[in-house]
Amino acid sequence: MSLVEREERIPTLGSALKDPALWLMGGFGFASGLPLPLSGFTLRQWFAEGHVSLGAIGLTAEIGLAYSLKFLWAPLLDHAAPPGVLARFGRRRGWLLAIQPLLAASVVLLALSRPATAPLAAAVAAALVAFLSASQDIVIDAWRIETFPPRLQGAAMAAYVWGYRAALLISGAGAIALATPLGWHLSLLLMAALAAAGIPVSLAAREPPPPLSLGAARRSLRARLKEALIAPLQEFLSRPGAVPILAFVVLFRLGEAMAGVMLPPFYRALGFDRAAVALASGPVSLAAVLAGAALGGWLVAKIGVGRALLFTGWVQTLCLAMYVLLAYSAGDHRVLIATSAVEAFTEGLADAAFITYLSGLCSRAHTATQYALLSSVAVLALRTVGGLSGFLAAAAGWKLFYSLTTFAAFPAMGVMIYLLRRYPPEESA
Repeated sequence: MSLVEREERIPTLGSALKDPALWLMGGFGFASGLPLPLSGFTLRQWFAEGHVSLGAIGLTAEIGLAYSLKFLWAPLLDHAAPPGVLARFGRRRGWLLAIQPLLAASVVLLALSRPATAPLAAAVAAALVAFLSASQDIVIDAWRIETFPPRLQGAAMAAYVWGYRAALLISGAGAIALATPLGWHLSLLLMAALAAAGIPVSLAAREPPPPLSLGAARRSLRARLKEALIAPLQEFLSRPGAVPILAFVVLFRLGEAMAGVMLPPFYRALGFDRAAVALASGPVSLAAVLAGAALGGWLVAKIGVGRALLFTGWVQTLCLAMYVLLAYSAGDHRVLIATSAVEAFTEGLADAAFITYLSGLCSRAHTATQYALLSSVAVLALRTVGGLSGFLAAAAGWKLFYSLTTFAAFPAMGVMIYLLRRYPPEESA
């Protein structure tokens, strides 16, 4: 099916299930999501059980700084040919096949570390996982945007989130639960084996057609560097509303970032054991986020990106108050389950609209670089302010801390309303 034919069709459940690209998008989502908890939630749970201080646990958010800085090397992946024989697989698939084996090997290094006695070595291994994971994300995002027309971007994101969240369940709650009978080292070695699952997906995917500019005749090194490094940023920053758009992207996940970093020590402080955490962040969270992602993808197609973004953003912001309720619950397991379910549902709901909005901001001539820039900016709050959340939680206490995270999300909503009035997103034809 050609790109034009796919553009003209209105996506339905039946047509979506018959599209092999959407199934592969789910596989790429799994490959993208699996490494994230290993340098995030799961790692912090491991640190918390090793009695590492709250400040140090909060600073583990800086391990994922690669997700915020990936735009720096995105031009290389956007324009340079993959190394060696991998170039014959194409620009996108070739780079994926270069990165994915190294990513699996880095998880092995993390599995062999010992955070309780050598936290710095564990942090370095986790940082390598994050760097290779962020590099993989650059290429997967570019493949998605170049493969699917605007009308199907919402459906593609829903498929991606389903695979992504299934992977988060396995490397998050699954790895934590397996640590009880197997120990942390063997549990994470199993995660390393699963991290290699992206390789067959990359082999099965089709290489998207490159932009016309990349098929032009040979140019000078200066011209290629300008196209790779300067042109994407220059093109984006020259648009009307570029500055408030970037401000909105930075602020959108501020409250969520502050709240999420401290969840493992927060749960332990309330008396929840490893089994309770695995249940809440596992099956309950997965079911809720899949429902939210599916509804979010449907909303994008039904009411448009702008209105879906406004609705889902406010729902997610208001539901951050569930963490305050949990802080006052005195360790009630029912409140833990409810909080996890509501948070996961609203996150999936908002992600479908937010990522579709980011995708629509990208020029096809600079897909990887511009999306890497936007997605990097989107997690900037997590990797900066989020990294200081441990010190804030230690000083303020859990109840006041989670009250502050709720209000931290309101500035983004104000900027969003301004953007939707002045610079509404272009809806698909």
